[in-house]
Amino acid sequence: MNTVGAIDPERIKSMLAQLKSAAQKPDAGMNANAVNPGSALKQTQQAGKVDFADALKASLNQVNTSQLEAEKLGKNFVLGDDKVSLSDVMIAGQKANIAFQATVQVRNKLVSAYQDIMNMPV
Repeated sequence: MNTVGAIDPERIKSMLAQLKSAAQKPDAGMNANAVNPGSALKQTQQAGKVDFADALKASLNQVNTSQLEAEKLGKNFVLGDDKVSLSDVMIAGQKANIAFQATVQVRNKLVSAYQDIMNMPV
């Protein structure tokens, strides 16, 4: 049986292990010099108060950061950087996509709640 172009099952298991470890450590892909968008949220939570605007801003910044990181990895891969593998590019892209989709769903729920409140009789 000829398996030209097929992916080795061990490589698939390795990619799955990387995805699982990345899911357990969501900030692992960020470098040490990047500003942590969740720091304001963590400081606010430690004080006992959670400001909705700060939480929303931190979430949007985190989504933006993941999209920029995925774009940077993609550009580096296209330019031929040996340090960047295709699997890293694809994983970063999927993370950014999932984060963006979740953000859109939250926005849709907020708009729906706003419309429900505006349609309430006073």
